[in-house]
Amino acid sequence: MIEQDTIRLLRECDAGVKMGVESIEEVVDKIQSEDFRQVLVSSRHKHDQLDREIQQLLCRYQDEGKEPNPMARGMSWMKTNAMLMMKPSDQTIADLMTDGCNMGVKSLHKYLNEYKAADDQSKDIAKKLVNLEQELAVDIRSYL
Repeated sequence: MIEQDTIRLLRECDAGVKMGVESIEEVVDKIQSEDFRQVLVSSRHKHDQLDREIQQLLCRYQDEGKEPNPMARGMSWMKTNAMLMMKPSDQTIADLMTDGCNMGVKSLHKYLNEYKAADDQSKDIAKKLVNLEQELAVDIRSYL
């Protein structure tokens, strides 16, 4: 049970970190403010570092991880592009990114509650990802 919950939690973290990176990549070139761009670039580097940790643990369990849900991916892409067509601004990007961070935090807490038997190391990874998302949401508030 512990190993199953550990793998499941790591898979969700894997999908979550990938979704975060994809979201950042989708908007970073559309940002006008250099300071805002640097906040997202820095967050992306932190996501990449955490992804490497996740991949090492998944490898230890001989698991390939999980890609983000294609429906969630598609809906995110559509919402981002529709919103930016209507109002192309840093404020719109900050709003979209904040929503994404909040959804990520909510999902990760759900998985932490669902996979209670996961080992402490995988729970710590999930908590690190929650903290990254919360930190990003705070860091971009001034652009809302």
